[in-house]
Amino acid sequence: MMSIMRYPEGHKEEMRARIVAAAAAALRRDGVSGVSIPDLMKQVGLTHGGFYGYFRDRDALVAEAIRVAAEETSQRVFADELALDETLRKYLSEAHVAHPELGCVVAALGSEGSHQPAAVRRAFAEVARGLVDLVDGKLQDGRAQRAPSDEALRLASTMVGAVVLARLVEDDALAARLLRAARASGAG
Repeated sequence: MMSIMRYPEGHKEEMRARIVAAAAAALRRDGVSGVSIPDLMKQVGLTHGGFYGYFRDRDALVAEAIRVAAEETSQRVFADELALDETLRKYLSEAHVAHPELGCVVAALGSEGSHQPAAVRRAFAEVARGLVDLVDGKLQDGRAQRAPSDEALRLASTMVGAVVLARLVEDDALAARLLRAARASGAG
């Protein structure tokens, strides 16, 4: 009689998390269209056919990867122990500009969000609103607000816009000036 090999408890959740992490990095680096199921599955050591044991479809993976990417940025850049100026220094940095695969998914892909299927658009909407709320929380010293302040709207827009522009200008000196100007606008 042939025995069936069982995976250890938590194996499926661990593999799913690895797939999502790989997708989160790939989509920030290559855009939504750059998320290739065969490539991701190969990267985590699984077959393409195994994908559907973890996700309903590609849109479900991309939506989850968007949320995970946003959570990574939240934990690294908007941690409770960081003051506003530290958050601005981390977000508005040359490292963030140079490494979109490690950074804010809104700055990396926000303009793609409105052109996606409904599940992916919803994920982008959630993380964009979450970014505004995180900025508002920094401005309000963590106190909850019913609606974000105009200052939070301005600062979140400035932060994302500065990173997007710094990535586009192909001029290191100008990119550095954009980031400095945005940091200065948030400090005052």
